[in-house]
Amino acid sequence: MKYPYFILLTITLSLFSSFKPIKPCEYAGSNISFVKTETQKAIKINDINIARYHAYKAINAIEKTKKQLNNCGCDYAVTNIADSFKDLVLATKATTLRSAKILLNRSLEKTIGSLEALDKHELHDSNYASDVLAVNTLELSKQKKSMAAPKGFYLEKKIDSTLFAYEKSLQKIVETVDCKKALNYANQIFEHCEQQLLKPNLSEGKKYYNLRTKEITANAIEQLKNCKQ
Repeated sequence: MKYPYFILLTITLSLFSSFKPIKPCEYAGSNISFVKTETQKAIKINDINIARYHAYKAINAIEKTKKQLNNCGCDYAVTNIADSFKDLVLATKATTLRSAKILLNRSLEKTIGSLEALDKHELHDSNYASDVLAVNTLELSKQKKSMAAPKGFYLEKKIDSTLFAYEKSLQKIVETVDCKKALNYANQIFEHCEQQLLKPNLSEGKKYYNLRTKEITANAIEQLKNCKQ
């Protein structure tokens, strides 16, 4: 099966390196969702070595998310994910599967708490809840000036338009392709976006693209959630 829209998106995105920054809280939330997924995988596994493998992937994701969390300014999310990180590290050092799973479950609770804190943080009446979140209050006025004339406006519209075409194409796949194949395809795109968002030096354009593509694909996966495996 060929997916011309997806290929076109990849080529189009590679042409751009400048883009309006997305919210650090959204970027951090995406990565922490990946931490949650990997921790859940570790909990379900009955092989301690494979469980450690998934725990290490979660640890690595947290390491790559620290900057975005700090820029987000949500102290509760930072505290929870820091506690989650400690439990994950201990889980990798556990000598029995039972003790590892106790730590992993504790870590998962903290990770979920971090995600919930980020969700609530977006609703706060705070100077940080703007299109570009300030690293600290001393930089806020400078950030507001830069937001007054955002760069890459037309580029944003162009990529949004292309993402709309991708959304229509994906919806057609959901409606017409065999359920299992459609779900597998959507999961591959979703996981690819997650991996891309973990990269520390990703351009703002690619951050935006992967985050939005992940959100669009998540909606398709939700439609296919009752697909028989």
